[in-house]
Amino acid sequence: MPQRHSKNNNDLAFFTYDEKRKLGYGTQRERLGKDSIKPFDACCLCLKPLIDPMSCQKGHVFCKECILECLLAQKKDIQRKLAAHESQKKQEKEEEEEKLMLQKARELDAFDQQNHGAVPQYSDRNQSRDKNGFHGANSVKVTSYEEEALRTMKAFWLPSATPEAPVKTEAPSTSTICPEGKEKLKMKSLFPIYLTEDNSEKKSSALDKTYICPSCKVTLTNTLSLVALSSCGHVFCKKCADKFMAVDKVCLVCSKACKERNLVNLEKGGTGFAGHGDNLLATDFKHLGSGSGLGLVRPAAMKI
Repeated sequence: MPQRHSKNNNDLAFFTYDEKRKLGYGTQRERLGKDSIKPFDACCLCLKPLIDPMSCQKGHVFCKECILECLLAQKKDIQRKLAAHESQKKQEKEEEEEKLMLQKARELDAFDQQNHGAVPQYSDRNQSRDKNGFHGANSVKVTSYEEEALRTMKAFWLPSATPEAPVKTEAPSTSTICPEGKEKLKMKSLFPIYLTEDNSEKKSSALDKTYICPSCKVTLTNTLSLVALSSCGHVFCKKCADKFMAVDKVCLVCSKACKERNLVNLEKGGTGFAGHGDNLLATDFKHLGSGSGLGLVRPAAMKI
């Protein structure tokens, strides 16, 4: 006779904890593999191996063609938004001038009716009143407002006469931003970088290229922190950069002078399709619905 245990008890009207775990209930965790991490020598925009690599001051690396196309597209979008904003300002100014002209015309019309065509309220007590109970200029003024309201009123229940809310566009920012770091970025702030290729072994294709640190000859991978010199563009591992360039203030490859502010830490990963960091763990939460056995699957936030 089997023991009475929650794992063997399958005739209950509800799911036990063990049954929920077998169905995938709760938060599922999986460590991200190599395919989910962007290599250090891949463009942040096209995610392909770098061609004529360029870096910003924050260390985000792009292909030259990709980043220039991105900045050019941003400039065109800014010009379009500026033109729309200027057109809106011009239209608002014209509407304000038209309102002032209509207001002056109403005041002149009311003044003219009051002085020439209005009947004094005390002149004849038997004078018939209008439908609103007013005499003279007041009746003329109110009637003109009502006529204008009826003329401009839109029947909101008819699709053809539905009123439209004015769409106001805010003044756009005129500065381009980095597509990766979201900080302000100009073309002149980009600088080319040069990776030292390992020529000791012959590679079958261009995709199998490996790069080394020109100082210690260590193969560069995602496990190493890389530093680029904005003055000349050469890339070193962080250990050599802190040991030599930060002290000697000169590049070990081209002997060009550099300062501490020229040391730029290169970023690895961090695109919408890849991630990097100390905690490479993806989580997914599954909630069991009533009666189905599978329920709803709600993706949880990915921890990067």
